[in-house]
Amino acid sequence: MFAVENGLQGDPRLQAISDAIRVIPHFPKTGIMFQDITTLLLDPLAFKHVVDIFVDRYKHMNISLVAGVEARGFIFGPSIALAIGAKFVPLRKPGKLPGRVISEEYELEYGSDRLEMSMEAVKSHERALVIDDLVATGGTLSASINLLERAGAEVVECACVVGLSKFKGQCRLNGKPLYVLVEPSHLDDLPIESISPSSN
Repeated sequence: MFAVENGLQGDPRLQAISDAIRVIPHFPKTGIMFQDITTLLLDPLAFKHVVDIFVDRYKHMNISLVAGVEARGFIFGPSIALAIGAKFVPLRKPGKLPGRVISEEYELEYGSDRLEMSMEAVKSHERALVIDDLVATGGTLSASINLLERAGAEVVECACVVGLSKFKGQCRLNGKPLYVLVEPSHLDDLPIESISPSSN
């Protein structure tokens, strides 16, 4: 579900967020329209709009855990977690976390990858939110849901700043709702085959 479908139609903050995201054609390879959120981070007001919209949505959902997907989920997740009184749990690429971890493998357009999470990070029946910058295929978010549920958490929703239009409406990933702020910006002369190197 997109924010415009859920009470924010005409909200000027969404346009400001969309305008702040730079599009880099043919990066990191030909045919990819890379959605560069670093320009969003350079705009304090647009960055605040992202955090504020997510906080307004989740502050009354009794969420105790915000899980951020490496690496850009780490940018938005901690601010949201602090604002709603939840802990932040990083979901990392292999070999980045010390101690005991659980892992979940998932498929990408060009192969496979794996996410890992600390065994001590999640308590049974905790209500969790998964945050990332972008959803293109849903593979990374689905793996995140699996990882958290295997640890005993209840995933309430997944949230992304940018998402393809195919995720409009009551779209679900592994049975969980998805909330997206804006559609990707693109240039008319290039198809969007993929959106970012992580292909989330």
